Amino acid sequence: MKRQKWLGLIVASGLFTAILIIPTMIVVPFIGSNDVNEVQETPSSQASAGELSENLSSFSVRVLRSNSGEVEKVPLETYVARVVASEMPADFELEALKAQALAARTYITRHMVQESAVSEQADVTDTVNHQVYKNDQELRQQWQDQYASNMEKINQAVKATSGEIITYEHQPITAAFFSTSNGYTENAEDYWEDNIPYLKSVESPWDQASPKFTDQKVVSLEELQAALGIDLSVDLSQTKMTKTEGNRVEKVVFGDQTFSGREIREKLNLPSSDFTIQQKGSHVIFTTKGYGHGVGMSQYGANGMAKTGKNYKDIVHHYYQNTEISPMSTQTAALMEDEKPVN
Repeated sequence: MKRQKWLGLIVASGLFTAILIIPTMIVVPFIGSNDVNEVQETPSSQASAGELSENLSSFSVRVLRSNSGEVEKVPLETYVARVVASEMPADFELEALKAQALAARTYITRHMVQESAVSEQADVTDTVNHQVYKNDQELRQQWQDQYASNMEKINQAVKATSGEIITYEHQPITAAFFSTSNGYTENAEDYWEDNIPYLKSVESPWDQASPKFTDQKVVSLEELQAALGIDLSVDLSQTKMTKTEGNRVEKVVFGDQTFSGREIREKLNLPSSDFTIQQKGSHVIFTTKGYGHGVGMSQYGANGMAKTGKNYKDIVHHYYQNTEISPMSTQTAALMEDEKPVN
């Protein structure tokens, strides 16, 4: 049965039950058109602070590892825990980690329901194109002697939200998130040109505590010309800008050429589309506020809210307007019935 047919069944009664497992890594060579290996994890009877699984063992996520070309097949809640560990600092407040877990679970659920697999063998990549994912070995190497305590905290956050997703009109949302705002989040239509009713600009004053709140990038006029294709004779002091509701650059006019703030950010690899431009001799200084696209939940904003005593539900409802936190049905397991076996 196609996953789309089950979209309306995502929201219903019943919660996943989380259990602790230790993964055994099994590399199974794939025989087919793509030269990849599948790395499938199977549970043992012992427990580890670093692993989570749910009782719906058929609901798993196949992650294409960008460096090795292997595919790791992991239970949903294990995937969620590792995404949280990879996407948000472990020393963030517990309620912020819970909000991140909820966003991560919602993102992958929506992605898989929509049958947006990257290949016949993999559902998602391990990069920012989907959600950053590091496996247990990588996290151990990264955290060293802090691994056990970090994963215990992250697993606590994942278990606290187990079986929950964020919905709008009974459907899993596009749970966009980013690092640091400029003090406001961005309307989805102002960055992606898609009007998404729950991804609207909201205040996020807590982000000023982020080390990524402000930054500068200096480029030469030649680099600017190469990136944008503009005439070097343009007087940059006469540059005209318009702003979005989220106080980011909407349009920039260089002479007779117009660019969106997103275009400038991506072409020059700026941290944010909130920037000012100042020319000094043969160089141009871009001063930015924020880090990331600005749409959805700000991670540093979430942490700031948690520090003021807000819980993960408060955080989610602030950044994802007019949404609900809903239980996933046990029928979600049916979404995985059409998984293709490894030949």
